[in-house]
Amino acid sequence: MAKTWIITGASAGGIGEGIARAVLSHGDNAVITARSLSKLEGIAKDYPETCLPVTLDMSDRAQMKEVVRQTVEKFGTVDVLINNAGHGYRSSVEEGEDEAIQELFQTNLFGPVNMIKEVLLILREKGEGVIMNTTSIAAERSAVGSGYYASSKAALDLLTDGLCKELKPLGIRVMVIEPGSFRTHFYDEALKSAPLTVSAYKDSTWKNANAENKRQQPGDPMKAGELVYRMAYAEEAPFRLLLGSDAVKAVVTTAEGRLEEAKKFAADSQSTDF
Repeated sequence: MAKTWIITGASAGGIGEGIARAVLSHGDNAVITARSLSKLEGIAKDYPETCLPVTLDMSDRAQMKEVVRQTVEKFGTVDVLINNAGHGYRSSVEEGEDEAIQELFQTNLFGPVNMIKEVLLILREKGEGVIMNTTSIAAERSAVGSGYYASSKAALDLLTDGLCKELKPLGIRVMVIEPGSFRTHFYDEALKSAPLTVSAYKDSTWKNANAENKRQQPGDPMKAGELVYRMAYAEEAPFRLLLGSDAVKAVVTTAEGRLEEAKKFAADSQSTDF
């Protein structure tokens, strides 16, 4: 029997599209969302019977309720939620703009949380389902100019960790998707930026700000979609699903560095015990 997925942030050219096409090609139903329906037309045209495109702004709780309502109305239920919508933000911590930062966290953290709350009303009643939240390898380690973006993704990552433990006894699988660099529109339209206002950061935070996106990232969004689809139904799957060779390398080297530091200063840390 076909399952029904809700996939936020499914605009053409991104990982969301890759997931949607994998889901639909395998015979499942997909409700796909973006801020503009024009970014969803290609997928919907290819799968007119099993794909429902819906407008969604991740700051609008009423629209989230409407997405779920339309999903149930057309397909009868919800089985899988993919919280993929989000965007980047480049800024030094000092130069970050209050309003932009609030919008960033609304889109990358609080929006997904509200989508989870809406879908859980259905999944808890069924006693089964899957929730996957897309974060980033930035959640594992940040970089200059990426503090706000990385922290929004790290917050979602750890929130999902807690959610996983809460929902496992209820029969609901919860996972994190951590992509590396993919050939998407992230570095174009999905990467917002604060203005350079403090010259001291000119050669650090802003050194490569105007670099051309040559679209040579290693990640293939369509292959990512296939893996996400497979892992959603896999008998054994990781909690954190890394996407891309660069993601694996970043997580391993970061973990090794943390372990080395913890061991190096273990005596100092342990000296605080009674």
